[in-house]
Amino acid sequence: MPIDHKRINGPEITIPYQLFDKLNTKSGKSQFKDFVKSNGVRIDGRSANDHRKICVVSQAKGSAYIELDKTKVIVSVFNPREIPNKSEYSSKGEIYCEFKYAPFSCHKRRLHQQDPEELQYSAIMKQALESAVSRHEFPNFQVDIYALVLHNDGAALSAAITVAGVALAHAGIPMYDLITSVTLAVQGEFVLVDPNLEEERLCQVPLFKDEQNTNHGIVVLSMLATHEQVSQFYQTGNLAMDNLTSAIETLTNAAKDIVVLVKKCLVRHVIKSARNVED
Repeated sequence: MPIDHKRINGPEITIPYQLFDKLNTKSGKSQFKDFVKSNGVRIDGRSANDHRKICVVSQAKGSAYIELDKTKVIVSVFNPREIPNKSEYSSKGEIYCEFKYAPFSCHKRRLHQQDPEELQYSAIMKQALESAVSRHEFPNFQVDIYALVLHNDGAALSAAITVAGVALAHAGIPMYDLITSVTLAVQGEFVLVDPNLEEERLCQVPLFKDEQNTNHGIVVLSMLATHEQVSQFYQTGNLAMDNLTSAIETLTNAAKDIVVLVKKCLVRHVIKSARNVED
């Protein structure tokens, strides 16, 4: 279905209207306290620094699938191909990333075309993965990466970046290092690792205006595991410098925890391939 260009485009970053709905009997602050208790324990029993249950699967070559509880993302990587419509020679290869929500993945049905949010996430994915891929190994060629979110329950972008790194390694694309990504939600003094969709929504606006600490926002950090280098950083909202520094430290430690799971997934694939060769 084509996009209606006659409509007035709204802002790229919007705030859910439910937070300001007069018919809503609970304020945003009351809603947040329903999801996060004063001791930092969330509604699903996790502490502030705990990940959701993570499942990473890589079966077909160049593809990988990840589940973060209800968040489900699949990534496909295609072998390097000649860059289309390029006349000049390039000493470094290119990476093409496409991040897309399935039409049925969100509460509000998505269009088949990419909207501004998906285009922005595609650019963030490309920025994160370019640091991990040895692009000089395939000059004048392009690697295509397609991420499809089957169900969005928060932290979909970081999940796509992490599983894209697995798919690249599984496809045999030369890489400098494995890449992992984590999302952090901040609301006042509460710092939540790997937030679900409702926690992300409640951290997009300041809810504790009666307090001096009005920090709020979403932070996404991507890291190269062995080199311990930040390959990408993305933040929305308003965070003080001290809070941002502590948030980066929390994200760095959380990203290291995922590396073990990613390595196990790739080791299982190598062992399976070796057994098939022996047979």
